[in-house]
Amino acid sequence: MDERYTQCSWPALPERYDRALREAVQYILSRYTPVGIIAAGSILRGTPDATSDLDIYVLHLAPFRQRVQKFFHGVPAEIFVNPPAAVERYFRDEQTASRPITAHMLAHGFPVLALDPLVPALRQQAAALLAGSPALSPAQHTWKRYWASNLLEDAEDVAEDDPQTAQIFLAQGVLVMLQYHFEAQGRFIPRTKELLRQLDALDPPLASLARQFYTSGDFPERLEAARRIADRTVKVRGFFEWESEAEPVGSP
Repeated sequence: MDERYTQCSWPALPERYDRALREAVQYILSRYTPVGIIAAGSILRGTPDATSDLDIYVLHLAPFRQRVQKFFHGVPAEIFVNPPAAVERYFRDEQTASRPITAHMLAHGFPVLALDPLVPALRQQAAALLAGSPALSPAQHTWKRYWASNLLEDAEDVAEDDPQTAQIFLAQGVLVMLQYHFEAQGRFIPRTKELLRQLDALDPPLASLARQFYTSGDFPERLEAARRIADRTVKVRGFFEWESEAEPVGSP
């Protein structure tokens, strides 16, 4: 048996998931030279559903990244292999995008293997990032308000002639509005499957409007709900005056 396997720690999991995780770690050790392995996701949180998979983050010192999807003991697993420099870049990029996916995995995951001090250091860095706020500039705030209001306007423009396309615009616009609301409150954007649940805690009246929008089968009702959502989030409907910052461009 690989000596590194004997240095692993294991979370308390139901037998099926425990066997899957152990098989996955053996697979990882046979292919890579990890200094850290972190298991994350709903299975580790104890809230799996029928389609849940194991999320496994592998830290190594080789200069490449890779992603693998594979079944272990019948359980799907997503394996993310990255060097520390890539992880730190993800931290920066995901903070700017208000979606700290990597930070969530590292900070809240279970450290199965940690052979280098950089593993706890990166986990501490991830926790610090999550304790902060999205790095959105005033220009980015304005752009997102424009994007959401423009989608709402497009939905209204085509509603009579092409109601199906109007529904597409409306659904896109409402999602952008709800996501923006988290950012405007200094919060990171939740995963879509957790958005309404977190919105219940952040802004119950808005969550009620959102549920009304998503459950209504009547387009006029959905449109009115979307307008009220716009009023509460981006605070504008359709066209509004704004200008971007002047950006230098290179010569052709």
